[in-house]
Amino acid sequence: MPTALPDEDIPGPGLRPSRPRPSPPRAVRAPVLTTGATTAAARITALTVCQAALLIGFGLLITGPARHLWPIASEDRVNEGFEHLRTGTFNTLTSWGSEAGNTLTIVAITLAVCAALVLAPVLPRWREAVFLAVSVSLQALAFLAITTAVDRHRPEVHRLDSSPPTSSYTSGHTGAATALYGGLAVLVLTRARRLSRPWRIAVAALLMLLPLAVGACRLYRGMHHVTDVTGGMLNGTLSLLIVGRSVLAGDAVPAPLPEHAVDAAVKEARGTAGPVPGTTVVVVNPVSVSASDRDRLRLVLERHGRVAPHFVETTPDDPGHGQAARAAADGAALVVVCGGDGTVRAVADALAGTGVPLAVAPHGTGNLLARNLGLPLDPARALDAALGGAPHPMDLGRIEGDGLPATHFCAMAGAGLDAELMARTPECAKSALGWPAYALALLRALRTPRMELTLRLDGAEPVRRTARMAVIANVGALQGGASLAPDARPDDGLLHVALLDPRGARGWASATSDVLRGPSSPSRPGGLEVFTCREAELVLPEPRPREIDGDPVAAGRRMSARVVPGAVRVLLPEPGPEA
Repeated sequence: MPTALPDEDIPGPGLRPSRPRPSPPRAVRAPVLTTGATTAAARITALTVCQAALLIGFGLLITGPARHLWPIASEDRVNEGFEHLRTGTFNTLTSWGSEAGNTLTIVAITLAVCAALVLAPVLPRWREAVFLAVSVSLQALAFLAITTAVDRHRPEVHRLDSSPPTSSYTSGHTGAATALYGGLAVLVLTRARRLSRPWRIAVAALLMLLPLAVGACRLYRGMHHVTDVTGGMLNGTLSLLIVGRSVLAGDAVPAPLPEHAVDAAVKEARGTAGPVPGTTVVVVNPVSVSASDRDRLRLVLERHGRVAPHFVETTPDDPGHGQAARAAADGAALVVVCGGDGTVRAVADALAGTGVPLAVAPHGTGNLLARNLGLPLDPARALDAALGGAPHPMDLGRIEGDGLPATHFCAMAGAGLDAELMARTPECAKSALGWPAYALALLRALRTPRMELTLRLDGAEPVRRTARMAVIANVGALQGGASLAPDARPDDGLLHVALLDPRGARGWASATSDVLRGPSSPSRPGGLEVFTCREAELVLPEPRPREIDGDPVAAGRRMSARVVPGAVRVLLPEPGPEA
């Protein structure tokens, strides 16, 4: 959900401002879509306290029981090594690098960027400005708490800068630089749509290098130990994750509104478009979709002439298939699904072949399908954009296997590393951090052993490979501009099989480059290898973890999939599905 907006603003492109209308015994503000600012602020505060406590605990560890253990006991040698490398040129360059993380520099750049975002002539970017300002501010508050609780002396070398009265742990310059420049990198990757993807990645990479440069300069100038710089980077990164989840992801849990206020907004929304015949059914996941989320969706639907939409909830035993199937059987004119990729998959599975249009209002952790369809990741904005478009045929993948009943998938299904990653990511982490929670679980999932596999495509001779991850994809784009299959489209009538088998540090670097920039041509075993087909069968010598659209399923040895072209009609903004 959007963060705090002026009371007269209604979220979502094309949603016109509402005027306050009298409602006895007192006036009611018509735009009843609460922003959830209070709940978001409470969550951010609680997580920031946990962040500070975590880093304080680490600081007390390295200054206490672990101070004589390697590598902490050897940190002074690093500072001494930098001291021996000093020259006049390096001293000047590192002075500039250190200033990039100075308090005045950070404050000035933050204020300038936030002002530019808020005063943008076409579309003010309030949410992005709040994200950047709050991330930098919370990092600073956490730093003050940490440096007060952990008393650590600065390195025993000649220091090129004056020593502030704060503790050496953590590095405030590095933490502030991580929050600011890392935040700018996030905005470039997720919001700078006018830049091409290679340019976004290049600019973001340069911005992400700045905190590393600031940390290196602080080490060179004798101001911090290595763990001080590491702690500063972690402090800034955690602030970005916490604030980004609540502000940019837009899914803070807002408080419900008074019923008369909701009715007032709906009444005003009616009449902006002629009524659309037929029943609209909205399938929602009650675990993540709040009452205020439903109010937003209801207002958007009413504005587009979808009068009196009927909301139905998923259950642990039925994640959306039964609800959507009943809606189609009862003659629904439109089914809207609000939930994560798993809920979307269940609804799409039920609607396959029925001809009933589907509108996606993403409200999950990954939201891969919405990303590949070019939809906004805010549920109300996505629904508004979809209702302003037209139905387009979208392919589904039909998949089955040992211990796996036949079903459809929308985005991806796979075995190996990706399935381990899904299984190892706690629900609480996904709820708090969103898709970055997968990055935290990745370190444990990287230990997933390599697997031998046999791959048969379109009935041809089998191909034998080893891989850490095997994915059958209907779409290709991942979060953060990455992609497993750059050429995959949700309406191309094809499936794409991606195999990832990095070996050693160099192999992981090459594979990461392939995922960020696309596989080399031709793709090769060992890196990211991509095959195109209409039918694929994946056979493993022993049962391995599997997942379908982000949901772990029973481990097994076989996965068989085929594409079902145009299986479901999805409402999309013109000009249609774009990956």
